[in-house]
Amino acid sequence: MTDRRVEDLLRELAPQVLGALTRRHGHFDACEDATQEALLKAAQRWPEDGIPQNPRGWLQTVASRVLIDEFRSDSSRRRREDTVYAATPHSERLGPPDVAPENDDSLTLLFLCCHPSLSVPSQIALTLRAVGGLTTAQIAAAFLVPEATMARRISRAKATIENGGKRFEMPRTAAAERLGAVQYVLYLIFNEGYATSVGGDLTAPSLSDEAVRLTRLLHGLVPEDAETTGLLALMLLTDARRPARTRPDGALVPLAEQDRARWVSSLVEEGVALVCAALALGAVGPYQLQAAIAAVHDEAPTIDDTDWRQILGLYELLEQVAPNPVTTLNRAVAVAMVHGPTAGLDLVAVLESDGRMMRDHRLLATRAHLRELVGDHGGATADYRRAASLTASIPERRYLTSRAAALASRPPATSGS
Repeated sequence: MTDRRVEDLLRELAPQVLGALTRRHGHFDACEDATQEALLKAAQRWPEDGIPQNPRGWLQTVASRVLIDEFRSDSSRRRREDTVYAATPHSERLGPPDVAPENDDSLTLLFLCCHPSLSVPSQIALTLRAVGGLTTAQIAAAFLVPEATMARRISRAKATIENGGKRFEMPRTAAAERLGAVQYVLYLIFNEGYATSVGGDLTAPSLSDEAVRLTRLLHGLVPEDAETTGLLALMLLTDARRPARTRPDGALVPLAEQDRARWVSSLVEEGVALVCAALALGAVGPYQLQAAIAAVHDEAPTIDDTDWRQILGLYELLEQVAPNPVTTLNRAVAVAMVHGPTAGLDLVAVLESDGRMMRDHRLLATRAHLRELVGDHGGATADYRRAASLTASIPERRYLTSRAAALASRPPATSGS
């Protein structure tokens, strides 16, 4: 029995077990702790003893016993423990750990973790812990913060849920808004995994893999939702490029220089099929449009074969659907590829009045690239260096610094369009 097989199964079952306990007993905080203890016991026993016939039932029964023992251990909670114990069907109190109801509360749990009363960082942490089954140490390591800091963040989030009296049920009002919050949290988790914002590694595969897994779960629960389908397509089409994004030493490889033979063709094919299905479902949303842009990139055999006019049209539509300065910055690159780098620089100049964007290394890196294309090596070098000073990602910093050094040693170009 491989530990990896057990780990994958436990992460799949974690939200189902926690959802079932919380729906039955309430007390999200205590149920989450009991579920984590049951997962730990399974991780210790199953590799040697084998996976039970009904692993979910095993976990649910063990977690229920842990929960009841916790209530019993605190005399001030004796009355509440009696109430919980009395509400538990007799057959589930001490029965064999192989029986569990078939309800899957994973979607409800996702909605609960992404409640609007929580900050986005808390939503992310709680989602990874409660729905993703990651330990506090794993989440802290992924985001490069001390475990104690992440533990406090998760504890505060659970307390907010508990103290706010949030009922464990699917929200009956503003369902579309809450689904959007779930999608956004999964999108942020994936982005942090695909291109980490800080640290020595370009990617954090555990985060992007978990985002894909949870989005697959969400898509399976709401297959008719076009934006969820688009989000999954976007993740797959983007993640397909991951093997080609770094050199053996961990150095960043930009899209134009990537070996496309290393892209994962199965993910590209699945992503393209999903985005086509999403676009046929109804109103077009930002995740669908981003997925469509990713599909155009992924289907091009080489960078020179990329249909930049189609990409430009999609970015123009995306700006109408969901205006965002980062979208405008990306459109500037497409404009440069279609109408020339000078036109792209004109669009970048519009963003320079935004103080937030001028503190974002991506604007300066983009401007540096476009200045390089027009032959302004001095301006490009300065922008590359400034961009390098603003990013907390070590691989990105090294790449930008190397571009600046390479340009500084080259003579200026004589043409510029």
